Amino acid sequence: MLKSGIRMILLIIAISIAAFFIMEISPIDPLQTNIGQTALGIMSQEQIEKLQNYWGTNENAVKRYIEWITDFISGDMGISLLYRQPVYHVITQRLTNSIWILCIAWLLSGIFGVALGIISATKEGSILDKVIKGIAILFSSTPVFWFALIVLMIFSVWLKWFPIGFSIPIGVMTEDVTLLNKIHHGILPTFVLSIVGMPNIILHTREKMNDILKSDYILFAKALGKTKKQIILQHGIRNVLLPAITLQFASISEIVSGSILAEQVFSYPGLGQIAVTAGLGGDMPLLLAVVVICSCFVCGGNFLADMIYHIIDPRIQLKGKNT
Repeated sequence: MLKSGIRMILLIIAISIAAFFIMEISPIDPLQTNIGQTALGIMSQEQIEKLQNYWGTNENAVKRYIEWITDFISGDMGISLLYRQPVYHVITQRLTNSIWILCIAWLLSGIFGVALGIISATKEGSILDKVIKGIAILFSSTPVFWFALIVLMIFSVWLKWFPIGFSIPIGVMTEDVTLLNKIHHGILPTFVLSIVGMPNIILHTREKMNDILKSDYILFAKALGKTKKQIILQHGIRNVLLPAITLQFASISEIVSGSILAEQVFSYPGLGQIAVTAGLGGDMPLLLAVVVICSCFVCGGNFLADMIYHIIDPRIQLKGKNT
């Protein structure tokens, strides 16, 4: 497990390096994007140099990254160039919004994904199996932003059941916002993200369950006179849960990446939305902080999956020691 933890930390650092230098070679000029070419044209050279110092565009890239990663490890995320606030404050204001919809979507996708996968496998060849499998394949190839737009048009524009966007009602003071208001605004983004994370879990669980139901020990259980229900409950579900748990934690990456587009469509003020804003505006400190936080979610999920795998199945530890 120590090796897995070290690999996770090294991977997060590698991701931060890649994100930093991708922004460095990006054609987006922070000065032109946020100040405008016309305004830059009437500024003196001294004013432009001050702005370059503020945005850090006139410093060596390697030096800037080393300074940034050193400060980040010590707890200083820097100052957001767009919001002119500490990055920590900008992120914490929106992290809560993202966390609760991501967690609920993750749980729903896992519960319904595994359940539908098991149902599909136990009804193999039936109309129900074909419907579940077909819908899962359809949604696995559907772009997140397109699905989010369809959901927004149907439930917000046509039916008017849910608000078009934002996390709280427009015109309402923050202190007057109720929990029901927040839930009402978060239902559609949560629904979209849960659907995004479900198809792979359904298809994977269905395949694993089919393999289990066709295995030799299931045939032996049938020979002992056990009913189909007993076989599924005592042997099928128990054996399919281990790979399902691993896949559930691995699916965090799909939901986190999907949240970037979903939050844009629903104008939902979360990490995904400020990631896009920071990227288009050249706000490197803010974007890097969001990238590292999202990387921690994804890598942390995979690490937890490995840890749970080792706890549930100690044979994996023995194999690791023998090799």
